[in-house]
Amino acid sequence: MLVVETIAKIRRMYHVQGKKIRSIARELHMSKNTVKKIIRIDSTRHLYEKEAKHYRVLDGFRVKLLERLSHDKAEPKRRRRTAKKLFDEIKAEGYTGSYGAVNNFVQAWKLENHLKEATAFVPLSFAPGEAFQFDWGTEEILLSGKLTRIKVAQIRLCHSRLFLTAAYPNEQLEMVMDAHDKAFIFFNGICCKGIYDNMKTVIYKILVGKQRDINNRFAEMASHYLFEPIACTPAAGWEKGQVENQVNTSRCNFFTPLVKVENFDELNQKLEQLCLEWAKKMRHPEFKEHTVWEIYQQEKKHLLPYRHSFEGYKIETAVVSSCCLVNFDTNAYSVECEYVYKAAELRIYAKKIVIVNGKKIIGEHERCFERYKRIYNPWHYVPILERKPGALRNGAPFKDFKLPGSIQKARTRLTSHPDGDKEFIKILLEVKKYGLDKIDKVCSEALSVDICNADLIVQRIKQKPQTTPELELSLEYPPDSDCNCYDEKLLKKEKKND
Repeated sequence: MLVVETIAKIRRMYHVQGKKIRSIARELHMSKNTVKKIIRIDSTRHLYEKEAKHYRVLDGFRVKLLERLSHDKAEPKRRRRTAKKLFDEIKAEGYTGSYGAVNNFVQAWKLENHLKEATAFVPLSFAPGEAFQFDWGTEEILLSGKLTRIKVAQIRLCHSRLFLTAAYPNEQLEMVMDAHDKAFIFFNGICCKGIYDNMKTVIYKILVGKQRDINNRFAEMASHYLFEPIACTPAAGWEKGQVENQVNTSRCNFFTPLVKVENFDELNQKLEQLCLEWAKKMRHPEFKEHTVWEIYQQEKKHLLPYRHSFEGYKIETAVVSSCCLVNFDTNAYSVECEYVYKAAELRIYAKKIVIVNGKKIIGEHERCFERYKRIYNPWHYVPILERKPGALRNGAPFKDFKLPGSIQKARTRLTSHPDGDKEFIKILLEVKKYGLDKIDKVCSEALSVDICNADLIVQRIKQKPQTTPELELSLEYPPDSDCNCYDEKLLKKEKKND
């Protein structure tokens, strides 16, 4: 490329000094055609058109890249692979070239196929421990062999860029609170501020400026962890641009291709490990000589200490139905039968539901995310069996009634009797008072001597354990007078007879 000074010298020699093209070329040791071209175009600079660079190392992988790109074009945007992901895949297949070659190829293909848009953003800067950002993403996985759409919580430290990705069935308030607790444990600390969009589960109403009407339980959680929640301006996602970008990062690297897991616990353990690996290998975008993990080690000193978990549940109220059930989110959960038609408070956690009346827990279940299901605890219905023994055979709560081995064997033996159900119910009614372990032990002892009588088993259950190895007898009603006088009279009588 001709420098600007050379072009300026040629123009002065021709236009000012009046020299001929041949003379200029000879004096500057240049081609006559080059001098002629500079004078003809009458420009102060001359640029050569850059030809597209050809990467020979990539030639053997162009077909594979095109196949992958064509496949991703038909997929939703969230499931398309990035150039980095494609580079990692073909590198595993034997590619020895650079990432730049793959990136240039992918970007050119996207421009040609109208898949790349020009975007602009404002760079953000945060001090260590100043803030974290939170957002939700939507992904698809194969959960127990079934294609399932899930919600993914994204929590990111703004200074070090360390982030945690956690998966949930939905994005309700209790999931938000559980995700925060997971993240603070993962970060081993808490920032002074949390930056959010205007989530409907958290923000009731947008007021003037940054003021928001916030859900009370969320405000309690923020108070517990001592951080200040800050909501973004509506439709201004750039205010939390780091976590917005993270949604795409985790999608391309953690959820592409389709992830196959059996449950959420397995998925979240895998995601936590992937987040750690990502932080330890990725260079920090600002401190490029360090990894994200190394910068996090510096930021960790500035985080607020994590003390203990917040009871992250939301509260709903219900009335217990005649079938000893309370309804929540299309499903019904059983409670103890003595609370029929009484008010109950439902504490909705991310994984469980606790039902309370006053200060007493009257039901606790693993949370069901299917629809229109009834979740029973058979022991809630056992007291009813005293009045309705037939329910033991046909009652829905007792269809899959799982009992310890000895109690189940006793039930099997008793079913041979005409009134076997009533007899077995006598044993079940003692469980609440004496505990399942003791009932199982007594049934085991009875069966070991080939006794299977409900009355005898109940009598043995109620019998108090012997406190001393020797049996001590005592009169229930001891005599008031001294009985030794009778011994004296007996001795006198014997002497008289002698």
